[in-house]
Amino acid sequence: MTDIVRDAPLSWRDLAAVAAGARLILSPATKDRISHARALVEAIVAKGIRAYGVNTGVGALSDTVVDVSRQRQLSRNLIMSHAVGVGAKLSALEARAIMAAAVNNHAHGYSGVRLDVVETMLDLLNAGFAPEVPSQGSVGYLAHMAHIALLLLGEGHVLADGERLTGAEALKRVGREPLVLEAKEGLSILNGTPCATGLAAIALSRAYRLLSWTDIAAAMSFESLNGQIAAFDPKSLALHASPGLRETGRRLSALLANSEILAQSAGARTQDALSLRSVPQVHGAARDLLAYVGTVVDTELRSVTDNPVVSGTEAAPEVFSEAHAVGAGIALAMDALAPAMGLVASMSERRTDRLVNPLVSGLPPFLAADSGANSGFMILQYTALSLVGENRRLAAPASLDAGVTSGLQEDLICHPTPAALKLLALLDNAEAILAIELLAAAQAADLRTDGLAKAPATAAVWRAIRAIVPSYADDRPLAGDVETLRPLLHATPIA
Repeated sequence: MTDIVRDAPLSWRDLAAVAAGARLILSPATKDRISHARALVEAIVAKGIRAYGVNTGVGALSDTVVDVSRQRQLSRNLIMSHAVGVGAKLSALEARAIMAAAVNNHAHGYSGVRLDVVETMLDLLNAGFAPEVPSQGSVGYLAHMAHIALLLLGEGHVLADGERLTGAEALKRVGREPLVLEAKEGLSILNGTPCATGLAAIALSRAYRLLSWTDIAAAMSFESLNGQIAAFDPKSLALHASPGLRETGRRLSALLANSEILAQSAGARTQDALSLRSVPQVHGAARDLLAYVGTVVDTELRSVTDNPVVSGTEAAPEVFSEAHAVGAGIALAMDALAPAMGLVASMSERRTDRLVNPLVSGLPPFLAADSGANSGFMILQYTALSLVGENRRLAAPASLDAGVTSGLQEDLICHPTPAALKLLALLDNAEAILAIELLAAAQAADLRTDGLAKAPATAAVWRAIRAIVPSYADDRPLAGDVETLRPLLHATPIA
């Protein structure tokens, strides 16, 4: 992988690349910005300027003064007291994306952490370590960030090539010692929206890949159901202004080009069911929204989201207590993307139902070669429908959950991290729904008896599926086939 140099702010695609193993390097100018901000914090401490989380407590304790002798203790104690996460751990990709986003936030040069702190995080990241971060426990970001921050103190755990190490062992492997955090550093490491932006970057990466594969699955189902290709005529689709719609139409036309099956079925019906003919409209709308959400996440990454921020000169330092860490934009964007991807997955289940339903498919009932003794894909469609229902529940907006914390000081909660986590859970389900459609479409292709050739692109996908999953004859649990197919969906689409 190509190294990524953090000079200008990172993009969500950069975060996803670093999470997957690309090295992240600080430019000289970035190092200077970080060091300048640290000098401002030291000037603020020396001059006794009131600054939230520097020489005061946090939350409802913001008016409680913390003298110089206890500011190191404050930084350490913030990490310890905020590491309250519970539940299953984040994936390695998710945890590493959050770390990369945290580095990006400090690199703006307004946080005031020492360069040593940022470089320690980078050393752990570039060594391939993935922090163990419980997925539950943050209404905003604090608990997740605290579990990552533990590593800097030699606490917590990481995974490295399947090996579980303590924070101290991980630091030793990269030639570092546990840090003693100085004034403001504990708060700055916890603060901001890196948690939500990191998770959002992974969600976007997965959603783009999943949508590309859903185009492929839709094309295979369309062909197996003898669809009317005129619905995807470029002249017709050009009448709609949506860039996503037109892109989806181009992809479908390429996927289905030179299909003898569709040439034979042309004109057999006036129009197909909406789950077939409206693929450009639905997938296209999701594509447009994905592009917009990407701009929201990139905007957040270009923004300083620490609180407080420091500015000015060492002679005249300034400190601003604001609310850039609230993350409302990310919360709303994640909440918008969840129903969009849920709709795409729901449409996939509808196509699966048409493939297995003998009333509309023209294929053997439930794609079973020996109907009656064999149930084929009858119950696998139930599974897809169950996941569609779960996605409907996951698509409810997290940003409206509200809540009050810290003795009424933090009385508005936007839930950006829960919104991103909810979207990631929905994408897990969507992936399984899509795998089911691909399996059903491949089985439908197996059962054709007319001898007509598939489109070269759909034939290539069919061969890729059959290379890892054989045709089904009620001879094994179908659940295993769904899991076997998932890794294919994590790869770049074939077509």
